[in-house]
Amino acid sequence: MTRWCFRHHLVVLLLWAVALGGTVLAGRLAGGAYAKDFKPPASESVRAADLMRTAFPARSGDTDVVVWRVDGPGTVRDAAVRDRMRAVLDRIAALPDVGQALSPYRADGAGQTSADGRTAYAQITYTRPTGDLAADRIERVVDTARSAATSGLTVEVGGPAAGGVDQPPPHLAEFAGLAVAAVVLYLAFGSFPAMLLPLVTALFGVGLGLAGIELLGHAMTMPSAALLLSTLIGLGVGIDYALFVVSRYRGGLREGLPPEPAAIDAARTSGRSVLFAGGIVCVSLLGMFAMGLDFLNGVAVATSLTVLLSVAAALTLLPALFGLLGTRVLSRRERRLPPAASSSGVPTTPRPGRAARWADVVQRRPRTFAVVASALVAVLSLPAFSLRLGVGDQGTLPESNTARRAYDMLADAFGPGFNGPLQMVVRPRDGGAEVPPAVLERLVGDVRATRGVAKATVMPLPGQARGGMSAGGAAPRMAVVQVIPATSPQDAGTGALIDRLRTGPAARDGSLEVLVGGATAVDKDLASTLAARLPLFLAVIVALGSVLLLAAFRSLAVPLLAAVLNVAATGTALGITVALFQWGWGTGVLGIGKPVPVTSFLPVLMIAMLFGLAMDYQVFLTGRMREEWLRTRDARRAVHAGLVHGGGVIVSAAVIMIAVFGAFVMSGDREGMLVGAGLAGAVAVEAFVLRTMLVPAVMTLLGAAAWWLPARAARERT
Repeated sequence: MTRWCFRHHLVVLLLWAVALGGTVLAGRLAGGAYAKDFKPPASESVRAADLMRTAFPARSGDTDVVVWRVDGPGTVRDAAVRDRMRAVLDRIAALPDVGQALSPYRADGAGQTSADGRTAYAQITYTRPTGDLAADRIERVVDTARSAATSGLTVEVGGPAAGGVDQPPPHLAEFAGLAVAAVVLYLAFGSFPAMLLPLVTALFGVGLGLAGIELLGHAMTMPSAALLLSTLIGLGVGIDYALFVVSRYRGGLREGLPPEPAAIDAARTSGRSVLFAGGIVCVSLLGMFAMGLDFLNGVAVATSLTVLLSVAAALTLLPALFGLLGTRVLSRRERRLPPAASSSGVPTTPRPGRAARWADVVQRRPRTFAVVASALVAVLSLPAFSLRLGVGDQGTLPESNTARRAYDMLADAFGPGFNGPLQMVVRPRDGGAEVPPAVLERLVGDVRATRGVAKATVMPLPGQARGGMSAGGAAPRMAVVQVIPATSPQDAGTGALIDRLRTGPAARDGSLEVLVGGATAVDKDLASTLAARLPLFLAVIVALGSVLLLAAFRSLAVPLLAAVLNVAATGTALGITVALFQWGWGTGVLGIGKPVPVTSFLPVLMIAMLFGLAMDYQVFLTGRMREEWLRTRDARRAVHAGLVHGGGVIVSAAVIMIAVFGAFVMSGDREGMLVGAGLAGAVAVEAFVLRTMLVPAVMTLLGAAAWWLPARAARERT
């Protein structure tokens, strides 16, 4: 395949260009179909939301709030302020996808003004969930509301839809990551054409993958986060895979091989490793199917598709580019130098330099390096034991965001729990026709007496007056009690309150079915579901990855060591994330308003991505060791050669991966920031501690036992 791609490079380049252009065009014509519905199946909060959606479709969508505050003398009840805000709310109510604008100046909006009269809010209820709303329509709501602001009147918009406004410029993170990767590649290769090769192949793979994801969204549940995560891992592995192949191709040229044999040798060695490593990454990502959640299935398919296309680009597009450039992937100085070794494809003696000196140091004191590396990993993993899953509230957004400013205004005027109200959906049990008013009143009293509740009121629904009665005075068939917690949505106390409501007032009266819902309850139920299924997911991907490594390296020690190190890398990733975000050590630097819990589904994504990436480094490092072991049967020399010839490339690849992941801190997306910062730190530990210190130290201590396999299983295929 490599020979054909090399010789017919123009045809291959044309096929890739047509595939990319055609898929992008098809995706644009079909349009995107993404979901932001991260809800656990069959949970109590989801059933509550379904009941609300069925009974009151006009109020089934997400709710934003328009908040205004009088900064000078006077109150929000002043005629000038009242007339101005009424006019704006009427214009908002007439906008597309807006189902209702509940004003504090109406009778059913009583209670939406602060005690001091200086702050008020209006509830803007959409006719559909946030994920189904067009961005331009959300911006029209925000712009219309903020147009009412004057020198003495501050107006902001908060809520799930408004939180997506005021974001940094799109693709800033990707461009920053690519810029750093270009610098690292140029320093590593010293050749502009060689620098471009990994970038071009990665862009083709990621571009085709993202266009394919846009089409897949019409056939399966595809969360919008899949685009960000696919870009994140696609750029990382795409550049790294091409880097490994280009490095081997350049090595063959320096050793005197003509371009075509050098390309074939690179495919036979590094190309096979890329194919195997990409397969392991996909296995890790597809392990998310074990979680049994539709939105994670979509992420698994999307990211796996991007990885597969990155592998395909490294194995077909890259040889075509070799055929186009030939020896120009070497610098002019390198082309003038004599061959560095024989054309056997494996240097006969270790190359001098820092890598060789480092390998000598590690092998002289393997026990010391093993202990130091293990201790460092253990320290970095300690914060992971205090991991708390949840979803950060809008108080963690940058202060430039309108939703963050609205959050602060509401918290100051009404209390921290006001930004995350709970809805208790109440209906008769066993098919009863009505909710008895006396029973409903007793339930509300019990809720108000529950520890952690700041306020509880019966929400007026369409056709009902205040207090839950219908317009004609009859008892309602369903009632909704809005509960304002005394703590913020992301506070652990709010989660404890949900548990108390479900086991206390909700279960006390057998004649009523009471479901505790609301966005905060959905987040808590999702976190509980994911935490319960996480051990199974981790066991699945560790087992599958170990079996694949056993088949590839025909050794018991290599897959066992990889499994242990991958669990250790997972611990460091979670530990770094907890320290930076949950403990708040990095909130000031990262532009987050306050400490935030780790988003509930992120550990699954991080484990899958990191497990695959860690396996990449294990494959490339121990792959070079195995080449030398099969050639010489000298275990110590094999470790030395693997570290000399593979360690430098792994370090360069890791620096690129750190740059790509770290750049996503600038994405403006909280989940992207958590994943990017956690994975960047974990990859640094992977490359500079685990793969270049701990692995060679342990492999040196094991000696020939590192390559042992029972005799029957160890028969080599000829």
